Amino acid sequence: MLLTEMAPPPGARQVAVLRAKARAARRRALAALCASIALLATAQLLADRAATREQTLPLAVLSLAIFTAALPTLAITQYTWGARARRVRRRERELYAVTRSGRARPLTRLGMACGWAVMLLLGCTVPRFFREAALYALADALSWAAGAIVLTSLGAGVSFVLWWARDTLGMLARARQWRGSPGDPWDPGPGTRQRGGAALWTGATVAVAALLGARAHLWEPATGMIYALLTAALVCGVVTDE
Repeated sequence: MLLTEMAPPPGARQVAVLRAKARAARRRALAALCASIALLATAQLLADRAATREQTLPLAVLSLAIFTAALPTLAITQYTWGARARRVRRRERELYAVTRSGRARPLTRLGMACGWAVMLLLGCTVPRFFREAALYALADALSWAAGAIVLTSLGAGVSFVLWWARDTLGMLARARQWRGSPGDPWDPGPGTRQRGGAALWTGATVAVAALLGARAHLWEPATGMIYALLTAALVCGVVTDE
């Protein structure tokens, strides 16, 4: 009987399951980031266009609620993704003596950090909408909180850059020392990918970028277009996550 015709050992099956769980956690983390930015940008765009204080207030409250809910959601989903990815790499080293997952780790980490930066920038503009709604005391309190978030984010950003650079240099050094491996015939590989996933993520990214461009006043879309972009971002993220 050929080696490739034999049943794979339990370790190979476990690696396949761990890789599938890591991919699912990654999709959820990316979908949460995409949805959070799209929802917050849309709420602020509509608040900018409100004609009266009465119309601005509910949108300001909505923006604050989205931002408050997004922070723990992003932290939990990204922590779960990282924990499952580390579990995959640890099991790969135990079975195959080489790590095949996580080669794009520096780029994905940098992308998620940029997403956090955009989310925090949007969140720090929330107090202005309460000031426009004539809730000056609440706006001042939120401004103080935003300042604390900015200082904390700067410290976290510096730490992330140093940690990211060290990890990237370590990966490059290990890649130079690695001379290749014959591989394992029972390695299940990275697993199957959903067809059309790249196109859906591209659509979600374009929709979010368009909303951010409108929030930065780079263009002035109609209100219907804003809702259409939000719908496209959410639908693409949900379909991709499924």
